[in-house]
Amino acid sequence: MLKASIDIDLLRDSITALSVIVSEVRLKIKPDGISVKAVDAANVAMVIFDLKAGAFDSYTAEETEVGIDLVKLNDILGIVEKKTLVDMELDMTAQKLHLNFGGLSYTLSLLDPSTIRSEPRVPQLDLPARVVLNGQDLKRAVKAAEKISDHMTLGVAGDIFFMEAKGDTDQVRLEMGTDQLIDLKSGEANSLFSLDYLLDIIKSAGKANEVTLSIGCDFPILIEFDVAPNACHVTFLLAPRIESD
Repeated sequence: MLKASIDIDLLRDSITALSVIVSEVRLKIKPDGISVKAVDAANVAMVIFDLKAGAFDSYTAEETEVGIDLVKLNDILGIVEKKTLVDMELDMTAQKLHLNFGGLSYTLSLLDPSTIRSEPRVPQLDLPARVVLNGQDLKRAVKAAEKISDHMTLGVAGDIFFMEAKGDTDQVRLEMGTDQLIDLKSGEANSLFSLDYLLDIIKSAGKANEVTLSIGCDFPILIEFDVAPNACHVTFLLAPRIESD
């Protein structure tokens, strides 16, 4: 069961972050919060989502798992005015999620969790470099790279973090030193990633005050940030693009 109330801005931003790579998820509901682990259909990107009980104005839950259509949920949340409190209640017997806000009542049918892809195993990665930067800086580099190519290299060289894209004739490169970064753990790192996925991820990560990137050489990248501090934490794991010789 679940009975909770939450601010629409926090709920909407959280669900938006979750839905950039998947459209249907298994929500794991527990007394301490709601979590999701999901991978996209192409097995390129994984999302690990944690919405803590403390993010809610009120929260009462028993452990259960439900399937949710994120497209439909986002459509409903899209009409809610800012600073509105959303009341949520699960009816497990009828397999419905009831949403109440601003005098409106919506009933969203739940999906059968068994029809949704199982929770993936999260790989244990020991990546040599770690970069912490403002989300706007990451967004700026990714948007610039979009004009040049469909892929982008992220790496660390000494005390410099760089993001670079090369096209047939043009290229763009952004370098950031320790004085421009929030934090840097230097290590050998140089990996190529699809811009399609990075463009989706920065829709949410670009708003964060701090984004942590863990990078290696031709290894997946970990992209972590808080949608709201101590309330909702999101991690993306993105596989590298390996170019053949």
